[in-house]
Amino acid sequence: MTYITRATAAAGALLACAGFLAAGPAQAAPRSTFPLADNWLYLSVARGEAGPGDAHEKLLLCDPVPLGFARAAEACAELEAAGGDIARIPHTKVFCPMIFAPVTVHAHGQWNGRPVDYQETYSSKCVMDARTGSVFALERGPAPGR
Repeated sequence: MTYITRATAAAGALLACAGFLAAGPAQAAPRSTFPLADNWLYLSVARGEAGPGDAHEKLLLCDPVPLGFARAAEACAELEAAGGDIARIPHTKVFCPMIFAPVTVHAHGQWNGRPVDYQETYSSKCVMDARTGSVFALERGPAPGR
């Protein structure tokens, strides 16, 4: 059995503190290396009108390269073209079945230094896809024909 005396423990703690202090003050990382620097959104898609109970959630990073889910590059390009405003993404002309299956989406984060907070309930996933492009395509692969 090994016994550590108080003197040994105190000496070890002093050596650790001395090594830490000798290293100098911690320096902040440059802004460009911080992963959430400019363009990022925390996205959620939930069935129903209530919201995040059973939601799929992802973090979309657009700087320096698109990351987060399979269609992140498309989503970042659409957001860039719309100035980060999800409501300004051009709507796709599609025919959606008239089946009421509501989907609630929420996005919060920042785009070019401005806060983003978007929440909307759509009548179906088809309508959501037509109005928001690839931004909330969290669980699907590449779009057909692309």
